[in-house]
Amino acid sequence: MRPIIEFCASNLGHGTEQLMNKLEQNLEYDVMEYGCLNNCGQCYLSPFAMVNGEIIEADSPIELEAAIDNKIKELEAWDNLEID
Repeated sequence: MRPIIEFCASNLGHGTEQLMNKLEQNLEYDVMEYGCLNNCGQCYLSPFAMVNGEIIEADSPIELEAAIDNKIKELEAWDNLEID
């Protein structure tokens, strides 16, 4: 399963643009940027992204990257359970 990681253009001011660019380099991820992710207000509060439709938020872009990595590992673990 390729994780889908979505970023809101309005949230890039929180420093998520560099993270988005970094994640785009990983060919195992589908990274997309949208003008709006329909989470009005969230984009002004803190760095966030959506991973497979689930909001992942953190206090900083560095913490957001760790949270995204953890979510992807969690999804991979579930995928492995389903295969076994």
